[in-house]
Amino acid sequence: MQPYSEFTITVTASGYETVIVSGSEILAESLSTQPIRMNPLDATEEYEKRVVIPAHTLWGSYPAKIPESEVKPIAETGEIVLSRVVVPEYVIVHDGAPSDRTAQNYWVRYTDYIKNVASSEIYSTWPESTIYANVLAIMSFTLNRVYTEWYRNQGYNFTITSSTAYDQKWIYGRNTYQNINRIVDSIFTNYVSRPGIRQPLFTSYCDGQRVTCSGLSQWGSKYLGDQSYTAIQILRYYYGNDIYINTADIISGVPSSYPGYDLTIGSSGDKVRQLQQQLNRIAQNYPAIPKVTADGIYGSATAAAVRSFQNIFGLPATGVADFPTWYAISRIYVGVTRIAEPS
Repeated sequence: MQPYSEFTITVTASGYETVIVSGSEILAESLSTQPIRMNPLDATEEYEKRVVIPAHTLWGSYPAKIPESEVKPIAETGEIVLSRVVVPEYVIVHDGAPSDRTAQNYWVRYTDYIKNVASSEIYSTWPESTIYANVLAIMSFTLNRVYTEWYRNQGYNFTITSSTAYDQKWIYGRNTYQNINRIVDSIFTNYVSRPGIRQPLFTSYCDGQRVTCSGLSQWGSKYLGDQSYTAIQILRYYYGNDIYINTADIISGVPSSYPGYDLTIGSSGDKVRQLQQQLNRIAQNYPAIPKVTADGIYGSATAAAVRSFQNIFGLPATGVADFPTWYAISRIYVGVTRIAEPS
């Protein structure tokens, strides 16, 4: 029995094209977010845009992954390769097999890409430790492609494909799930490592029922989660006891990295001042966020502004600038400042 319901969503707005999404996948007791992108009618020749979400990978029929080594050989010369592990601001997703020249390329924000793939590859109703383990595998897989410049070294102009035969399933326009989104936002700088190996492990995985592989079994990880295995225990079950969770050196597209601790009432210093300045700039576009004095002191007014930001952007409204909130503020700040730049 199919474990999710499918809905058709129609969105209309005066002066914009109508968007119809078919196949939005809703799981019991799992809050879902359906992204909608609408173009002004004066900027498009179409009055209606249709998005069709195909079957979930655990339910539909998709090509099995072609086996690859978890560590890619990198020549001393002649290949592009990054010197450090970088979390990119965007990945370029080729929506088809690598050689399919008719497939479209999409620029997708890295965290949005991971949320989309995780929502396409596993079920949000699975144990939390299972979701953490699978998200870490998805991120490590992706960052290996980024680090080794895998497709660019083959002459292609994209980062990764949406083909399950070569990569992971990414679905244009699909809905994602709140608990998966929260987990991705809390660990998006992490990946799987092995001692003495610089590149993120190419963490292959498969469903473990219709297709078996040498990497993680998605259904198997679900059953381990049911037995109270932690995320690292699940990963070590499949990839070996010597693997560990590493953190990327660089995060692209943010003005400044997370200070390493939560900012809350009583905090002070340059990081607080930077946070206040970014919130004030965001407030120009989102006036529901109260402006604050950028004095470097985290008082009740700053906490209220942070709480307002969290409410608007779907984060737990704690008033504390934790890891997910810090990077959400950075991301929105970069977005609104780019919009304001002259073209």
